[in-house]
Amino acid sequence: MTSFQASTGRHCHNAVNPLHASVYFAPEPQDELAALGLERGPMAYLASRAAPLGAVDAGTVTATFYNFNHEHVQRYIPAAWTVTTPEEVLTARLRGADRTLRRLLGNDALTSTEIREAAELALRATEACRREARPLYAANAGLPVPEEPHLALWHAATLLREHRGDGHLAALTIAGLSGIEALVLHNATGTAPTSALFMQTRGWSAQQWDTAREQLRERGLLDEAGDLTQAGTALRDETEVLTDRLDAAPYDHLGPTATARLTELAGGFSATLRAAGAFPAVHFGKR
Repeated sequence: MTSFQASTGRHCHNAVNPLHASVYFAPEPQDELAALGLERGPMAYLASRAAPLGAVDAGTVTATFYNFNHEHVQRYIPAAWTVTTPEEVLTARLRGADRTLRRLLGNDALTSTEIREAAELALRATEACRREARPLYAANAGLPVPEEPHLALWHAATLLREHRGDGHLAALTIAGLSGIEALVLHNATGTAPTSALFMQTRGWSAQQWDTAREQLRERGLLDEAGDLTQAGTALRDETEVLTDRLDAAPYDHLGPTATARLTELAGGFSATLRAAGAFPAVHFGKR
């Protein structure tokens, strides 16, 4: 793997990903999904993200999402599919993304040449994504590309996010980290969502969180205060480097110049999202 693949690809992912992830903190997608009869919160989230897979069962969702408590998933899946269908959820999901981006980015951004260029570059990057052993990416890759540029960009950001995410789960498995252990280590960096949010959205109890933290201490990955040790930092770094290797193809295909341009454009839009409050600070930090 070249240094370009390791640093530039990850940097581009970090610039593009907020364009997809903004929907998880916005009210509009929840409103659209609630209008279908889904419960707000976990049911709406699980149904929305799983919908590209079809009317799957809880086991499939737990396997592909990795860091969710299976008992938590079972409370909402497949019950969600008795309320509505994956097809209706996908339509509502796109409406929610449309409303969210219109509110946060504003009309000038949505009608700009820059957002059209960013969408074209991001979609070009997805041409090199691989379906093998990447269930969430592969399921989303089967969906049509929206015509409007801001939604095409959101769709491409979703594909790139799930492609990297599927590879990251393979890296976590190689690292010997369970789903909840991966969350605890991520939270220990201080840059991830809070432990309270992780437990609420992923269905883990405080006792389960504490048990996972103790297991990581026993492995020497966390210290007594719950901070990353040198070994913990090294394991996280190794996992991210392996994830970079597994996610190199889209950015190799795009090339250094176009990748830098996509990073610049997406980074600008993501900065606008943050400034508009897309990612409330209360949800982030070690707690």
